[in-house]
Amino acid sequence: MASILVVDDERIIRDGCLRILGKLGYEVREAGSGEEGLNLLQDGPCDLLLLDLKMPGLSGMEVLQRVRENHPGLMVVVITGYATVESAVEAMKAGAYDFIPKPFTPDQLRLVVHRALEKRALEMEAAGLRKERERGLREIAGEKSRIKTIIHCMVDGVLVTDHEGQVVLNNPAAMRMLKMTAPGDLGLPLREALGRDGLEAWAEKIGQVCGGKSPAVSQEIPIGETTLMAHTAPVLGEDGEILGAVTVLRDIGLLKAMDRMKSDFVAMVSHELRAPLASVEQQLSVILAGILGDINERQRDMMARAKERTRGLICLINDLLDLAKIEAGVVIQYRERLSIAGVLEKAVEILKGEAEAKNLTLHLSAAPSLPPVMGDQRNMEEVFLNLLSNAIKYTGEGGWVRVEARPEGSYLCVQVEDNGIGISPEDLPHIFDKFYRVKNAQTRKIVGTGLGLPIVKRIVEAHLGMVEVESQPGSGSKFRVYLPLDPFWEERHEGKHSAPDSGNFGSPS
Repeated sequence: MASILVVDDERIIRDGCLRILGKLGYEVREAGSGEEGLNLLQDGPCDLLLLDLKMPGLSGMEVLQRVRENHPGLMVVVITGYATVESAVEAMKAGAYDFIPKPFTPDQLRLVVHRALEKRALEMEAAGLRKERERGLREIAGEKSRIKTIIHCMVDGVLVTDHEGQVVLNNPAAMRMLKMTAPGDLGLPLREALGRDGLEAWAEKIGQVCGGKSPAVSQEIPIGETTLMAHTAPVLGEDGEILGAVTVLRDIGLLKAMDRMKSDFVAMVSHELRAPLASVEQQLSVILAGILGDINERQRDMMARAKERTRGLICLINDLLDLAKIEAGVVIQYRERLSIAGVLEKAVEILKGEAEAKNLTLHLSAAPSLPPVMGDQRNMEEVFLNLLSNAIKYTGEGGWVRVEARPEGSYLCVQVEDNGIGISPEDLPHIFDKFYRVKNAQTRKIVGTGLGLPIVKRIVEAHLGMVEVESQPGSGSKFRVYLPLDPFWEERHEGKHSAPDSGNFGSPS
């Protein structure tokens, strides 16, 4: 199984990577500084290095430079948070394979690690072929059918050129992306093989890599109505001689189109739906208040129903807006040191009237001395308002809802418990799916959008936390939210706590 080294000065990032990757069977080592990471590389090799760009002492770029010098075959994925995207691109130009921005979800980490290790496996296979360099890249492409089969089955495009800039290998994905024709493209100069206007600058960069004038490069290439991400790296012989270049192409046109659609959707909902509905709700409130004259009971009942439906639509629109922002990566607007006790007190105060209307006992146990967390206050308020609102909705008359906050290891655990109708084992795995709502005789009259819990889960994961749930029909539910403690507070209390035992980092167990 592959060996992975995580070099990051943030304990939360290291703990999260260790938990996620360890469960996949990888051997994971960790280092809190660049110097410690280089020492671990000297002690034993690894297959993949996850490297933070911004660290005190030896910076990530300095570590990357030394790794390129002393461990040229090591696959490196940089972690960028406070650094800019430009810094990550500079790191990729300096030899890093890819980058992952903070904060990242467990699925994002698994995907980038899987891709990097796949790339390393392919490079190791190609390295074995290069030992037969006397037959040249063209002969290798024709005779090594196993590698050719792997390359041809790849979804990403692969394009190989020799040191003279001639195409010696391409897979069907690359031919489709670049509108190339087969088999006549093999053996042609890259410019002639591409045969398309607007690709001259890219072909020139590949030529520079083949000629040793440029290191590995990554850039976006517009092709018709789509966009490709091209990563080009030199192919070196045993004595360091450049034999050519390999380019990996990935179609990112759909991702860009989805980003545009999300932006258009958010703008449309904000300006075309929410404002008119809010105006309708306000006018209905004026009529119900009797400002425009008296209305009879039947009219009042119909107006109240219309106002309730309008309020439901506004809530749905707000949830869709929040979800669109989250999926577009705009989750944490402002990270600050938070007292969760204060956030919980505010949420309980807001929902106290709703609980009293159902004769529910609403109890909060959260000491002001609780350890702080780093997060967005508006996000945290939304998380606990959603959980508390759900608990109140799904608890019958005269029941109770309890909220408790306590430290557990390196995390702060907030538990929202009720003695309501509970959730069946069949529904439990799906409650965090978008638009999923439990449907039975007890929930038929309860209004909801099916977006509250998905939003809660995504916000908590964006804060590098996790959500767990326990529930039985008729016995109520327990939702537990784990949030990482403020790292500065954690450093001052290091060794006094251990991480919570959870079956899965960042998702319900």
